[in-house]
Amino acid sequence: MLLSPRFNFLFVHIAKTGGTSVRAALERVRWRDPWYWLMWPCHRMSHLTGHRLGTKFPRHAHAIAAREMLPKSFYDSLFKFAFVRNPWDLQVSSFHHIRRERPHYMQGHDNFADFLRWKFDPERPYQFHLDTSIESQNDYLVDLHDNLIVDFVGRYEQLNEDFATICARIGIPCPELPHRRQATDRRKDYREYYDDETAALVAQHFGKDIERFGYRFDDVGGA
Repeated sequence: MLLSPRFNFLFVHIAKTGGTSVRAALERVRWRDPWYWLMWPCHRMSHLTGHRLGTKFPRHAHAIAAREMLPKSFYDSLFKFAFVRNPWDLQVSSFHHIRRERPHYMQGHDNFADFLRWKFDPERPYQFHLDTSIESQNDYLVDLHDNLIVDFVGRYEQLNEDFATICARIGIPCPELPHRRQATDRRKDYREYYDDETAALVAQHFGKDIERFGYRFDDVGGA
């Protein structure tokens, strides 16, 4: 989550949706925010105490956390935005990310289909990096009654266009998005990774995301 009081925005960062590039671009803007220099020592103190002081929102905090902790008038005045991604493509990206950077979490499930079935197994012990990647994207953006509480939901599939819209709304020149890190060994079309069973598994688990954001398995996109 990225908050800028001067530029009046709140970015809700859902994992694997291009958020790292968005954060990197907007971090440059935050250096011009005088509130940042007051927030920074609080962030450091929060980190050094294991975040026991509660002075910083976690990187992938849900919007409802900000709404509950910030004054209502301030939260309501912020331009709140996030990005979402086709769930089938997101799971392929997550598979390559974990295999590349945290292979010990795979526990021998090196095949995509086997890994996906194991990942969604309700009997599997909880593991933060695995379970974060199967959280509903919708849950990041709604209140307890499933009402959307952000102002703009961009799409990973049109990241540059939607980021330009966000910058125009914030009122800043649109900085270039840093190059998105890509797995060199993944096939571009995420659909090639699935059979009927695994495609249905994702459809069932992410039913709310598919319904709210209108994604379909045969949507073209992903990289």
